[in-house]
Amino acid sequence: MSKNFELLIRMVKELGVFQPLGAPPSPALGKRPEPEVDARTREELMKLVQRVFLSPRLAEVPRAVLFSAVDQGDGSSRICARVGEALAGQTPGSVCIVDANLRSPTLHEQFALENGIGLKEAVMQFGPVRRFAQRYCGTNLWLVTCGSQTPDPHTILASDRLGSRIRALCAEFDHVLIDSPPLSLYADAFVLGQLTDGIILVVEANSTRREVAQKAKENLEAASLRILGSVLNNRTFPIPETIYWKL
Repeated sequence: MSKNFELLIRMVKELGVFQPLGAPPSPALGKRPEPEVDARTREELMKLVQRVFLSPRLAEVPRAVLFSAVDQGDGSSRICARVGEALAGQTPGSVCIVDANLRSPTLHEQFALENGIGLKEAVMQFGPVRRFAQRYCGTNLWLVTCGSQTPDPHTILASDRLGSRIRALCAEFDHVLIDSPPLSLYADAFVLGQLTDGIILVVEANSTRREVAQKAKENLEAASLRILGSVLNNRTFPIPETIYWKL
């Protein structure tokens, strides 16, 4: 175990959170997104999937990718879910989405699946890792929900079995996408990032402050974590979108 990883684990145990700029908002209740996305959003998701996962120019395709919002409410869970669906639709391989947002899990609600068994159980119990994954509507898309066991997030994040379970998922599935809590509030993403091939940052348009996003980027680079890309969520247009894209 590297010194950097040991330091991150100690930070999770002792602090649990990064000091946010200003008082943190109350956790928002998860909302199931609309079943369909508009054509422009779908196109942008496809571009992200091609660039990060399917580009022939990639020397090595990332197997495990972490999604983390810069700030609370930036939409990391929704983006992770949508990218997972898009990737599953573009490849014959298996795709597994993991809800590692141990603070405020919502992916089971987005996919209307049970949350009785999931990541917490996979870490705390033994057995084949696929036993803790649920197949979505008979497709090549699978979901490991957060789970319902009582261990607090610190216990899960500090467990050596978390890394072994993520490696087992990578051996079982072709692509593993992991959702995590916001970077500005918790250290979780820095621990999870050590167990993945890179991170995709999610930034909320017209909401996330530039200095907060820049600080998150600097923190990731200081921890030697690879940033694969970023997503600008809920972008709005000062002029009609159909005209904007013709300019």
